[in-house]
Amino acid sequence: MSRDKLLLVVLGLPGGVALLLFHYVPLLGNVIAFQDYQPYLGLTESEWVGWSNFSFLWDGNPEFRNALWNTVVLTVIQTVLIFPVPLVLALVLNSLAGERLKRLLQSILYLPHFLSWVIVVALFQQMLGNAGMLNTILVQNDLPIVQIIGVPELFKALITSQAIWKDAGWGTIIFLAAISRVDQEQYEAAAVDGANARQRMLHITLPALKGLIILLLILRLGSSLSVGFEQILLQQGPVGLQASEVLDTWVYNNGILGGNWGTSAAAGLIKGLVGVLLVVGANKLAHVFGERGVYEK
Repeated sequence: MSRDKLLLVVLGLPGGVALLLFHYVPLLGNVIAFQDYQPYLGLTESEWVGWSNFSFLWDGNPEFRNALWNTVVLTVIQTVLIFPVPLVLALVLNSLAGERLKRLLQSILYLPHFLSWVIVVALFQQMLGNAGMLNTILVQNDLPIVQIIGVPELFKALITSQAIWKDAGWGTIIFLAAISRVDQEQYEAAAVDGANARQRMLHITLPALKGLIILLLILRLGSSLSVGFEQILLQQGPVGLQASEVLDTWVYNNGILGGNWGTSAAAGLIKGLVGVLLVVGANKLAHVFGERGVYEK
């Protein structure tokens, strides 16, 4: 092994060990989905119950159906609305002429990513809550207050806007890196031929990013059913479970709080299998359209 390859192995070893310990070894715990698991008995002593823990799939469990519906709706909303935002921001930043202005805006857009969900939720409550800054200004101007926080009908829009504000800027990094690798001579040649900025973006930048966009979309589908556990759990109280319960919080509320370990593990296992099927299916579709996807044939 050459020195360069050895260095790469050494650099990648801590991440590989962490991946093995915290992602692959815990997969063995999926056996709980087929047991009447009791923590004090452990995996080896808990009673084997077969497919009984999966009964929520066919017995019409209303809480599970509600959580599944909310998850699907949020998955569609976040895939359609959140996924394109980093791309649009990257294109806007790339169009700016001044490097100093571009770097300043990048730093501002990156900052929310480093805030925890506890802080993000608190900031939105301080801004949009019933006694928040927005309603304070409205009251001072003799205008009616606007109720946003704690309204079940607005909950999905609220958490979607929070996710965009927090992570859209961070998502621009990979798109800006890909844009920087586009051959500048193509832009110069297009400009000489009379193409304006919009035409250069449509016919040079976006085609250069097509493979990356498809790759990121496929990867997003793999975790599409995870729509923000911590973010939603922090805000469930005011809006209630009917509007806010998703699969991850249903697993938490039933497994950790309710003690139904086997049922919750079964739901988590199904969610993981659906994610795998979505990735494989989307990757096959990418191959049909001539793209590489996550892996080649």
